[in-house]
Amino acid sequence: MSALAEHIAAVTLIDHHVHGCWLQSGDRRRFENGLNEANTEPLADFDTAFDTQLGVAVRTHCAPLLGLPAHADADEYWRRRCQYPEPELARLFLTAANVSDWLIDTGFASGVADLGEMAAVTGGRAHEVVRLESVAEEAMPAAGDYAAAFSRILVERTANAVATKSIMAYRGGFAGDLSEPTAREVAEAATRWWDSGEPRLTDRVLLRFGLHQALRLDKPLQFHVGFGDRDCDLRLANPLYLLDFFRAAGDTPIMLLHCYPYEREAGYLAQAFNNVYLDGGLAINYLGARSASFIGRLLEMAPFRKILYSSDGFGPPELHFLGAHLWRSGIHRVLQEFVDAGHWAEGDAIRVVDLIAHGNARRVYRL
Repeated sequence: MSALAEHIAAVTLIDHHVHGCWLQSGDRRRFENGLNEANTEPLADFDTAFDTQLGVAVRTHCAPLLGLPAHADADEYWRRRCQYPEPELARLFLTAANVSDWLIDTGFASGVADLGEMAAVTGGRAHEVVRLESVAEEAMPAAGDYAAAFSRILVERTANAVATKSIMAYRGGFAGDLSEPTAREVAEAATRWWDSGEPRLTDRVLLRFGLHQALRLDKPLQFHVGFGDRDCDLRLANPLYLLDFFRAAGDTPIMLLHCYPYEREAGYLAQAFNNVYLDGGLAINYLGARSASFIGRLLEMAPFRKILYSSDGFGPPELHFLGAHLWRSGIHRVLQEFVDAGHWAEGDAIRVVDLIAHGNARRVYRL
């Protein structure tokens, strides 16, 4: 085994964008639904998430942790999985990921471990990422001025948090005006939202308001970019639509999460703007055996001090482990090829691994 391979196998990760894992057992339908990011309803009876790149990756890489051979069939995997209590599965898979710090988006946390439970299960440190749309939905029923309520709640919620996050990609996309709205525009938009009775924030004025309030916190701001579930209009989740916002963002670090299929656009933006960063996030899991090619594209244009690791694991603890396992495998394949061809020195490859695995996150989030 090369020195690079040994280093990658052992390096500790910081998962800079993740969600909680399940701690309560469920049926097979729930499990397979948890392997399909785009499916917001139970899978049809004739369908199976095991017949996807992610499903094959689960049977290949997760099966050995349950004492099964790699490539165990779906029924065999499910039977063995059912022999373990869900908290034991969480400890098994999350510990195997070798992650020291979990930066957890708490905006969508139904049915999964919270910050304290994630820390207890893994023995690592858990840090909160506050979702801006959740702050808005908490501020809306508050008495009095919406803008004042939002700002107060945001400051309170982020006092011990490491970052904020926007899911604007799910609430209309990035295309259009992203400048800071006036106080009058915010007040009028808040009234419209209240009168509509709609619990979810979709008003673009208020979405813009939240982004600019987040910029004032001097904490990184994360954006979901690209691939997601059915609420996400992929056409409008291209980060190039954020160009004007980046120009107005000052020095606030902007994190572009997941990026697929816009990883090359995100790479350009990370090179063009001092404060723009990116990761591969959930795309690595969903690409499975093809994830090394995706990781290679992340390394094409973006400066290496601007790339971070994340799994975006949510629900099945297999996802938290697979994100780490597939990232290690993929970055090894890419960098070893560079070294073997004489394009890179092995020492440079090891240094870049450390930057992406934990160094960049530790620096940018001030961990």
